[in-house]
Amino acid sequence: MHFKSALLIAAAVLFSFHTLAWGDEDIALANTAPDRNNIQETQQAATDPEPTTDIAIAPDPIPSETDLWKRIRSGFALQDLDSPLVARHEAWYMRHPDYVERMMERSKLYLYYIVEEVEKRGMPTEIALLPMIESAFIPTAQSRRKASGIWQFVPGTGKKYGLEQDWWYDGRRDVIDATQAALDYLQNLYSEFGDWELALAAYNCGEKKIARLLAQNRAKGLPQDYQSLKKLPRETRNYIPKLIAIRNIVSNPAAYGLSLDEIPNTPYFTTVSAPSHIDVKLAAQLAEMPLEEFNSLNPAYMRPVIKGQTTTLLLPVDKVDTFAENLENHDDPLVSWQIYRAAKGEWLYKIAQRFGITLERLKQVNGILPRSKITAAGQMLLVPVNSGMALNAARKPSGSLHPLY
Repeated sequence: MHFKSALLIAAAVLFSFHTLAWGDEDIALANTAPDRNNIQETQQAATDPEPTTDIAIAPDPIPSETDLWKRIRSGFALQDLDSPLVARHEAWYMRHPDYVERMMERSKLYLYYIVEEVEKRGMPTEIALLPMIESAFIPTAQSRRKASGIWQFVPGTGKKYGLEQDWWYDGRRDVIDATQAALDYLQNLYSEFGDWELALAAYNCGEKKIARLLAQNRAKGLPQDYQSLKKLPRETRNYIPKLIAIRNIVSNPAAYGLSLDEIPNTPYFTTVSAPSHIDVKLAAQLAEMPLEEFNSLNPAYMRPVIKGQTTTLLLPVDKVDTFAENLENHDDPLVSWQIYRAAKGEWLYKIAQRFGITLERLKQVNGILPRSKITAAGQMLLVPVNSGMALNAARKPSGSLHPLY
């Protein structure tokens, strides 16, 4: 198998403006993988990391490779596991090369940034591969347990690590903020347990669970290591073997009948300041990039309009000047949505009719469950701005309109 070098951006999403055709397929395929982790499984295996050949007198801790995969391999530090589960997961991913290909393509957007941050903290570079088993690098992935983002933070842990979550924005899906929070969390777990395997297991099932299991082993005079914990949840028992399987694939993909396209060892994205209120679709147009790619870099914005006191966007490095120039020359309104405060018991289909939007689109934009039919008192809805004719033609709505700002 050969991974296409053309940029393939991917995100499985909660709302229609984020949806990609292959997203549901990947989630469904992952459900067939052995011992499924959260929303997604991943990967296979290979052999040992490539040996480094640099002979510098004072080696640079960051290799001067042009291929990011080589840089990642040079930082591998986790021990091999003597577990049949590693081979089991390797075999599954070898049987699903298309799934692996899509996941690896998605990783190209994020890996350079994550590797940089992992290396700054002196962590094993296997940590940079962790989103492959958490979310398959789908930035809007959400599990049955409400874990979200590429690092799969549940709401409570996300708040503990400073990830803002509200109707407009979910910091668990923010590429930069969630990465920093995940690495903070992992470092704290490593400080607590003194072992990366235990830290990773605690990241999956919680530090309290691991602490209890260690205490039970200690009371029985048993070893205090990951492989000696006999009552781990099934998902956690498979968690580290999956990561080792991924590490093995990256180490030597040819050993598994796979190949990895080179990822440039340079930043893919950078941050830019943007107006505090702007349509997601318009922002993508101003950057002259596909909406799907824009959403893959900015998945934390939960609505089709970005709202906030200050707004920072992630854009590909080569799109920054284009965005700035087009924004400066854009004279039309930046927002095409307004807030409608519904009265108690208003029918959603009538609100949709008043504002010239389909009922399905109204529900998708506002994150309303498909079976919902009426509103609660004061319920906030996003509706189109250019709906004056629809309002005049219909009877006066019971709720009230408000601008976004």
